Amino acid sequence: MHLYLIFFLFFVALSTHAQNRWSLTLRPAVDLATRNLGTTELNTGFGIEGTFSYRFMPHLSAFTGWGWNKFSADQSSLGNKLDFEETGYTLGLLFIHPITNSGIQFLLGGGGIYKHLEVENNTGEIIADSGHGLGWQVEGGLSVGLGNKFSLMPSIRYQALSRELKLNTSNIPVDLNYISLGLGLSWRF
Repeated sequence: MHLYLIFFLFFVALSTHAQNRWSLTLRPAVDLATRNLGTTELNTGFGIEGTFSYRFMPHLSAFTGWGWNKFSADQSSLGNKLDFEETGYTLGLLFIHPITNSGIQFLLGGGGIYKHLEVENNTGEIIADSGHGLGWQVEGGLSVGLGNKFSLMPSIRYQALSRELKLNTSNIPVDLNYISLGLGLSWRF
């Protein structure tokens, strides 16, 4: 009986210590390409990302997640009225530190991405795919507390991904570089 009580108290102490170390963040964003994708001029895009984070130091967290971003193009060497979709995974570190006693914190983050590009025609058919590959991202922003469990996280992010689109028998090298203006909602647990 005493052994059960010891395990119970140990578990309670451990779970109390680990409170608010985990977080889930959903981040919708508007995306602005910083250069053409090959010879294609991309329109303003949009996307969404979900990440899980674990705070392993007072101001430093590791995160992983999945994101989807979509850009359209009116004209392209691949055809007219095309959609370019980037999907895949993110992994990195996020540093969040208070700005005096204001309840607002600044955030800096960076890491790798493992994503791919798909090109869809106006009927939704995939006409080219790059396969997954590595890229990188950096971001800066704020974290504004909304009580004990939630935060709003406006941020600016830069992402870069270099791939080759496979179209029929040819490979077309492309670089997708863009600035993402997002507003995340984070839940700590």
